[in-house]
Amino acid sequence: MGGRRARRRAANGRQPNLPPPSPPPRALPAHFRLCARSTSGAEPESARARGAGAERGERREGESAAAGMGEFKVHRVRFFNYVPSGIRCVAYNNQSNRLAVSRTDGTVEVYNLSANYFQEKFFPGHESRATEALCWAEGQRLFSAGLNGEIMEYDLQALNIKYAVDAFGGPIWSMAASPSGSQLLVGCEDGSVKLFQITPDKIQFERNFDRQKSRILSLSWHPSGTHIAAGSIDYISVFDVKSGSAVHKMIVDRQYMGVSKRKCIVWGVAFLSDGTVISVDSAGKVQFWDSATGTLVKSHLIANADVQSIAVAEQEDSFVVGTAEGTVFHFQLVPVTSNSSEKQWVRTKPFQHHTHDVRTVAHSPTALISGGTDTHLVIRPLMEKVEVKNYDAALRKITFPHRRLISCSKKRQLLLFQFAHHLELWRLGSTVATGKNGDTLPLSKNADHLLHLKTKGPENIICSCISPCGSWIAYSTVSRFFLYRLNYEHDNISLKRVSKMPPFLRSALQILFSEDSTKLFVASNQGALHIVQLSGGSFKHLHAFQPQSGTVEAMCLLAVSSDGNWLAASGTSAGVHVYNVKQLKLHCTVPAYNFPVTAMAIAPNTNNLVIAHSDQQVFEYSIPDKQYTDWSRTVQKQGFHHLWLQRDTPITHISFHPKRPMHILLHDAYMFCIIDKSLPLPNDKTLLYNPFPPTNESDVVRRRTAHAFKISKIYKPLLFMDLLDERTLVAVERPLDDIIAQLPPPIKKKKFGT
Repeated sequence: MGGRRARRRAANGRQPNLPPPSPPPRALPAHFRLCARSTSGAEPESARARGAGAERGERREGESAAAGMGEFKVHRVRFFNYVPSGIRCVAYNNQSNRLAVSRTDGTVEVYNLSANYFQEKFFPGHESRATEALCWAEGQRLFSAGLNGEIMEYDLQALNIKYAVDAFGGPIWSMAASPSGSQLLVGCEDGSVKLFQITPDKIQFERNFDRQKSRILSLSWHPSGTHIAAGSIDYISVFDVKSGSAVHKMIVDRQYMGVSKRKCIVWGVAFLSDGTVISVDSAGKVQFWDSATGTLVKSHLIANADVQSIAVAEQEDSFVVGTAEGTVFHFQLVPVTSNSSEKQWVRTKPFQHHTHDVRTVAHSPTALISGGTDTHLVIRPLMEKVEVKNYDAALRKITFPHRRLISCSKKRQLLLFQFAHHLELWRLGSTVATGKNGDTLPLSKNADHLLHLKTKGPENIICSCISPCGSWIAYSTVSRFFLYRLNYEHDNISLKRVSKMPPFLRSALQILFSEDSTKLFVASNQGALHIVQLSGGSFKHLHAFQPQSGTVEAMCLLAVSSDGNWLAASGTSAGVHVYNVKQLKLHCTVPAYNFPVTAMAIAPNTNNLVIAHSDQQVFEYSIPDKQYTDWSRTVQKQGFHHLWLQRDTPITHISFHPKRPMHILLHDAYMFCIIDKSLPLPNDKTLLYNPFPPTNESDVVRRRTAHAFKISKIYKPLLFMDLLDERTLVAVERPLDDIIAQLPPPIKKKKFGT
């Protein structure tokens, strides 16, 4: 073949005889060939790589696999029917620069905006918790409230719910912390506004304000803490905090486009220092009220549908609102004339980054933040507030969780998909067809949906894993831990649950099997790491590594060496501890780093621990030598390419090639990369995303221009990618269009000329 190797690809389709209960996505090819030549041997391949984008005539510069990646058959999987829950609330903490996000299934996530917008904490959802309000108080304390009538506080160290208090007012629609952070207000279904005192350990009911005739849908404190504004149906009330009495009731106009609506719902209110109350409502209006006189000052009709949320900047010089049409509007306080000291509110910028309702907004010092039904968390920097026009000034759109939802059994070619309330087990398809570089081959055997395992009870699944041999499945909820033994007979599969699991395994944050599937490692939310021996259909608890004295830091990531001798664990404070599994003791602690760990893995043979952090730095630490490797020191001395550091999605998985010890395989949501440690690092003048070298170039020239980073952007959004064997990769994608297609239809907007 003139030095060229035939490169095979196949396509995995859906198994039609066993559809999942959720709506099936369209059948798509699942085996693609990631085409690139190998330079790992003595004789480098001379064949030029061609990626899937090039076959369709869509290849753009920087999006193809580059030389040196090696030859792989790639299972391109698109039947993970995952749909994130919509965003219901966001709350920004200016002190810690963190953002709390609650979703419609009750899940709460915490993003560290200073750590490249990484999702560093997560609290699983619950069917009975429909969160309607979220707020920070007393600095780092996070509270939520919802339609079950309870106020909950979250333990940000152990990553669980500290306690829940019934407000005894029916469903809670709104909540706000006082400017001092020492008091909490909630607005209830029965029209009551309830004040709670925040104590060091809990919250304590203080008193009720004057009850109103309808539910309290929005609340806002005056910055002085002396008054509050409460939005309801058809009116806004202003209360004196000291007496609890309503001092003004401002009636909202029901008129909408000249037609009187039956009701006008005040979805949001904001109380400013000068006494102005800004309201947003279901009539599409943003209105300004004088709280001293209870009169309307100005009104803006900005939408043909509900304006559902509002957030004001700390300096009170701008605010942002979100509409049911998917539009976000920015208002700014500007001088009336160039020389005038008098100022007025002006609508300056509309943004359309959402397809559906914008249910919630937040305003940080440098960005507008929004979320809603379309599941996207959108962070749009304010260009005039960003000093350096680098990647910090780029629009961020976060859709997928920064944690693992997919695990793989390499031996049996199985994928385990994690959903909120069930697991799906699939066997990859196969082909006997052959072809040349760039071909998509037909399947001789379709992908099989082997198992649909539904949880019992209302709790969401926290984490799950399948063993490398495919004979064990484990998953955890807040209150229970489940372990199953799988038996395979021809095309049949049987499942047996292992009973009497110890209660200390519940609320596991991470589960991992050893390479030989004889041990199970469980990270509890109390900081302990448990080792469980698996034998036949039974288990035995071997040991528990307890957290350091005085700390209860939850461990969120685990990595085990291929020989089973070493276990690495990373917590929420970015520290990594390495344990000797044979001697059952702490071996070492990796030097602390300022940014949280997003992924880590232990290389076979060398037992080097490779760690990726949220700022896109990658370190290699020798576990036997208890120090960073020479390669890692070289990287830190020279530094990574600026384009590598400007990527805005975290690395979520790291693996290694069994036959190429110098290769590190890793990926984020929009790229797959192989780092070849034997090649020099690229400098900022070098093309990071290598175009394909010309076919007429000599091998000498190719080697001279080659560098360590081989990146492919063919597969995206990429939720999982790993080696099945030395020649085969599996890539699980979740196209955004498929997610949008499964959401409820958005509000139809009339277009000009139609």
